[in-house]
Amino acid sequence: MSGSDLNARGDATSAQDSGVSRRRFLTGAAAAAVLAGTAVAMPGVAVPAARAVPPTPARRRRVAIFGGGMAGLSAAHELVERGFAVTVYEPAYLGGKARSHDVPGTAAGGRMALPGEHGFRFFPGCYQHVPDTMSRIPVPGGGTVKSRHLVDVDTAVVAFADAGYAPTIAPASIVGMIDHAGALAALDNVRNALTTGLKFVVDIPPAELAYFVTRELIIATSCTERRVGQWENQSWMQFVKADTKSPAYRRYLAGALTRALVAAKSQTASARTIGQIGLVLATSATGLIGNYEAGLVQGGVDRILNAPTNHAWIDPWVAYLRRAGVRFEMGEGAAAFEVGDKQITGVRTSSGRRVDADWYVAAMPLDRIRPLLGSAVLGAAPELSGILRLQDDWMVGIQYFLSRRSNLPPGHIAALGTPWALTGLFQAAPWGVDFARTYGDGRSKDCLSIDISDWDTPGILYGKIAKQCTRDEIAKEVWAQMSKAMNSGGRELLRSEDIVTWSLDPGITWSPTIANATPLMVNTAGSLPHRPGVATSITNLFIGGDHVRTNIDLATMEGANESGRRVTNAILDAADSPAPHAAVYPLWELPTLDPLKAQDRDRYRAGLPHILDV
Repeated sequence: MSGSDLNARGDATSAQDSGVSRRRFLTGAAAAAVLAGTAVAMPGVAVPAARAVPPTPARRRRVAIFGGGMAGLSAAHELVERGFAVTVYEPAYLGGKARSHDVPGTAAGGRMALPGEHGFRFFPGCYQHVPDTMSRIPVPGGGTVKSRHLVDVDTAVVAFADAGYAPTIAPASIVGMIDHAGALAALDNVRNALTTGLKFVVDIPPAELAYFVTRELIIATSCTERRVGQWENQSWMQFVKADTKSPAYRRYLAGALTRALVAAKSQTASARTIGQIGLVLATSATGLIGNYEAGLVQGGVDRILNAPTNHAWIDPWVAYLRRAGVRFEMGEGAAAFEVGDKQITGVRTSSGRRVDADWYVAAMPLDRIRPLLGSAVLGAAPELSGILRLQDDWMVGIQYFLSRRSNLPPGHIAALGTPWALTGLFQAAPWGVDFARTYGDGRSKDCLSIDISDWDTPGILYGKIAKQCTRDEIAKEVWAQMSKAMNSGGRELLRSEDIVTWSLDPGITWSPTIANATPLMVNTAGSLPHRPGVATSITNLFIGGDHVRTNIDLATMEGANESGRRVTNAILDAADSPAPHAAVYPLWELPTLDPLKAQDRDRYRAGLPHILDV
């Protein structure tokens, strides 16, 4: 695949998306927004703009969406607001990997059940689609999900698995530095910061630190053609040349940092994906791009919900969609697509029902769509065969409910170098809630929610990978790894005696061997050509999900939401609808880098390496 359809400013000059008609890249508000930054869109992925077309015939407005996760709900939201009759078929739970759930049997004394989740939520400042959707979901009492429930966290705890390091509280913004000055300036935190900083410089020579920065600068100043044609086909480990560097460079800069930020394995993940998302995270944090709601001064670099995900977001969203006219058929999933004359003629569901609609959307994860890609489907849409070559991985959460409330400032925990790549969040403080009076039986005063991102590396207690452990072994192993990292600074931040109970994501089951009901696609090196666009050669079938090509280009709820919007726009085109297109936002990079990208484009076309690639 070539990136030659984007010019030096990232403008889409030949934007096609598997049959979706050409669009002008920047119109209206987007044209004004480009003054603040350079728009960068995925190669072959258009950023649609509305146009006047003949009205949609009433008889061609029925949409069947299979999958009620982020992509399916986003498509339903955009389509129903544009006058389509939408039915969502979901075999299990609405919200997909973004949902939270009640821990069974834990409610007592008029309190709510303890809040369990697939994993804690992280809304970085570069997210644009999800916050926009939240701003259009009303909540009881006034306001929207965004205005009432999306909040900034202005600090983070950086901890390390190796001896000699100490966990350190770091500000995420100037506002965070001011608001939490006491904790940041506390003697033990200053000592920990100095200890860790000196240890880091000893373990990773300054020349290697400078080299790592240079590699990210290469991504920042590479043209789109080189990103797609060269860096896409290398792993991140290969790109940062980790095999020639120190063990600490490999462990922390090349490996742990990647796992903590994007939950990807640096040995296999595409260098283009990792480098580009790292660049976007850093760019949004500067505050120099007005299109991102974040900055080092005002905050917004790291945002979370101030309540369990379903309470704050998914439940109000579903309620709004129902009021708008969306129908939900629960306990139903697609079992077979019926194909005839390049069209879906019907869908058989898991219960044996037959669904007839004008437009069909497969908004389901890889493990659920793969069995539906039989010979009839692939014969009519051979481009979908790439889905069979995509890979997925595991990342799920575990919650520890504690009898002692954490006194750390609100913020995420990055336990760098832990074998299972752990990240976490204490929830009582950022939720602003008296946890014991609100949840459970009154014994739990806080919740430490931890994401497990590596299920294939041996742990420190049992010497086994997570996929070989029992449920209890996973709980003990995660606690041991996080405690080792968090308690290395002289303070016992985590104590085993504080654990009241814990809850592992119910998607992990043993029957009798371990299985995961919610795997996550990973952007392996060279996988971009295998990922589908939203439109297919089957004229009334569209694909949504975090595996679809999007501008954010990472398996996240932001990518899934963007794909739902792209599905909507493709249906609008196919239906000749006069309705305005759903907003699709590009990534934004600093316009000052454009001349360097233009220079690199000339070098790439001449067969020369990047000027910094030495």
